[in-house]
Amino acid sequence: METQGPHNILVTGGCGFIGTNFVHWVARNHPETHVTVLDKLTYAGSVDNLVGLPSTQVELVVGDICDRGLLHGVVPGHDAIVNFAAESHNDNSISEPGPFIKTNIEGTYCLLQEAAKNGVRFHQVSTDEVYGDLPYESEDRFTEESPYRPSSPYSASKASADMLVRAWHRTYGLYTTISNCSNNYGPYQHIEKFIPRQISRILSGEKPQLYGDGRNVRDWIYVEDHVTAIWAIMTRGRAGETYLIGAEGERSNLEVLQDILHMMGKDEDWFESVSDRPGHDLRYALDASKIQRELGWKPLHTSFEEGLSETIAWYQQHQSWWKRQLK
Repeated sequence: METQGPHNILVTGGCGFIGTNFVHWVARNHPETHVTVLDKLTYAGSVDNLVGLPSTQVELVVGDICDRGLLHGVVPGHDAIVNFAAESHNDNSISEPGPFIKTNIEGTYCLLQEAAKNGVRFHQVSTDEVYGDLPYESEDRFTEESPYRPSSPYSASKASADMLVRAWHRTYGLYTTISNCSNNYGPYQHIEKFIPRQISRILSGEKPQLYGDGRNVRDWIYVEDHVTAIWAIMTRGRAGETYLIGAEGERSNLEVLQDILHMMGKDEDWFESVSDRPGHDLRYALDASKIQRELGWKPLHTSFEEGLSETIAWYQQHQSWWKRQLK
């Protein structure tokens, strides 16, 4: 049973992919909740993502979560923070780790300091990548008890942030929760990411590109299911707890690409193989039984094919949106 949700929520990174979908969902389903979006508007976030939302309910503040002076003025008066703000592209973290350390670790620290000072409940949006990877042949899944074994500067920075959140709960008594989610797909995702990158290349008449042999397995979830899971945690989650969010959507990168090619009328071998990413994780898989058992959450988009078809249609219908991201 849902308890009363937050009245005044601060959503950091609310102009990015998952944050945008969260803000839209809250605006549609909880008009009583005021949302302040705090976003630096880097390349991965756009003010256009908030177009159409009621200005009386959703307010945008442009700024950096590492700016303590800004946070000092913004955080008071909110009863909850949901931290989506992050540098998140693995390739970028390998070539230039600095921004990931700054935003993902120092930024989370700054938010925690202000949250603790003002008694604001804090939710950290994290990733399954903090756990490292699993063998291809294994049937194991990560659980909330799995040890952290990050592989890339990105996942290491997210693991570090999670540890800070846990420390602020234990040491300072801050009401915190953490969610680690599997790979998201859906509307508003930047075309640097795997699924929209393939869709946009095909729509541009270019062959998609696949790292290595494409055997790497990811556990996919439609972004709206991730959003509803976060809301369940915000309204029913226990302080200090971590919840894994997944939809049993394991597929290899090759399988996903071939699904996209088939749905977009291309031969399944119409792609280019490129050199593999350094330290490329083999397989991710999450056990989401805790959030289902304790909070009663379950994914609604259980058909990957239907979700993928909806995603392709969105990118076909919003070509001006993603073409602005082309370099």
